[in-house]
Amino acid sequence: MTIRLCVLLWAADGQEDALTGYEDQVLSLIPRHGGEVRSRVRRVGGGDGPLEVQLIDLPDDARMQAYLQDPERLALADVHRRAIARTDVLTVETIV
Repeated sequence: MTIRLCVLLWAADGQEDALTGYEDQVLSLIPRHGGEVRSRVRRVGGGDGPLEVQLIDLPDDARMQAYLQDPERLALADVHRRAIARTDVLTVETIV
């Protein structure tokens, strides 16, 4: 059963470009684990909401865990800590 994730990301102060660069790298690993980035959007203008929102499909929980433990992803942990202030991950389903 496919797992669809909605990922909401807030940048640390002044780290908007670093967040984007980090996400470029880690999202490129998703296909390796049988997944697909369905949508990736970035907030325009100011506001308190997340800077970036992603929809990601992964085949199952085992593949999701494999992605989360991917050595290339884990090697970027310091970049993640500097660039990202907050991450919310929701499991969602498509209604329309």
